Amino acid sequence: MTAKEFFKIEQPYKFEMNDLRCAIQIVNVVLIMIFGLSISWFGLAIAFAGLIKDFATDRHINGILMHLSGCVLNGYFLYLLYFGT
Repeated sequence: MTAKEFFKIEQPYKFEMNDLRCAIQIVNVVLIMIFGLSISWFGLAIAFAGLIKDFATDRHINGILMHLSGCVLNGYFLYLLYFGT
């Protein structure tokens, strides 16, 4: 069984906005691991901007939940940075 058969890929690849969202999330995680929790401001800003876009135009529950979880996670990291032990 080939990868195309396993994933049922029958058409050429088509770029979607979720691909960019996932790439930005990976970049955010890597930057936090390299530079520390202060980079969470970047992730919070990106997630908040995405949340605004989701409510204004897309209105898909999966996008809203992804950005909301990004806001909560980056907010938690900032809480740890400023108030954590």
